[in-house]
Amino acid sequence: MRLRIVSKLRKYEAVGVITMRHQLAYVTDFVLRSLFLLLILYVFIQLWSAAYAGDTEAVIAGFTLQQIVWYLVFTESLTMASPRLAEKVEAEVKQGDIATRLLRPLSYTGYHLAAYLGEAGLRFLVHLAVGSLIAWLFVGPPDFGLGLGALALLAPGSFVVAFLLLMTVALCAFWVEETRGLEFVLQKLKFTVGGMLLPLEMMPDWLQSICAWLPFQAVLYVPARMAVSYDAELLRTYLLIQWGWVAVLGAVVMLMYRRGVSKLHVNGG
Repeated sequence: MRLRIVSKLRKYEAVGVITMRHQLAYVTDFVLRSLFLLLILYVFIQLWSAAYAGDTEAVIAGFTLQQIVWYLVFTESLTMASPRLAEKVEAEVKQGDIATRLLRPLSYTGYHLAAYLGEAGLRFLVHLAVGSLIAWLFVGPPDFGLGLGALALLAPGSFVVAFLLLMTVALCAFWVEETRGLEFVLQKLKFTVGGMLLPLEMMPDWLQSICAWLPFQAVLYVPARMAVSYDAELLRTYLLIQWGWVAVLGAVVMLMYRRGVSKLHVNGG
């Protein structure tokens, strides 16, 4: 039993490694994405520098200018690391490729999770390195103590929650086929109530209360907030929030997948 589990895990690991190697072949894509990231960060740095009036000692909602800039580096890197999962699943359903995917000796969602983690992990590291260059240039090196270690600890949970949110949207392809509109809405929710553009502390109290009950904070706000303002007690809370949402969203994905596959079989797919 134990050997069987280890063997399966190695298969998923191989999927992640192969996906990562496949991404390394697209150097041009990485360069273009990096240039786009530099442009975005430069614009935001100018905006926040104006908001702080260039005062590096000023504090707004508990954040200094340096913290805000690095916060944006982390959230943007996590955002741009996300692969187009919904588009892939939608294409498999429309073209009928999902029928052959289901015959593989690997879980359909597990296969996509392994591929997602391999691609997202590589993209995150590249974008983080590029974003750090411009942040270091404008506000200096990160001086957050154990914050960067907390980021490394929270990043896996961020990727898994992001995957489950995207897979929830992607599996809607079993019923509606066209899921790009739903994916667009999901992205905008992460940008706003997920804390990509600004920390949740800078939002109105009523909106903060709503965001606290949504899974989007676990993707971007939680790891970035902890990276720039480390708190050991809060770290434990954030880990519970992340993996609590993993359990909830994982159950939703499993239910949707089973019903979707049943529908596919009934319709002769």
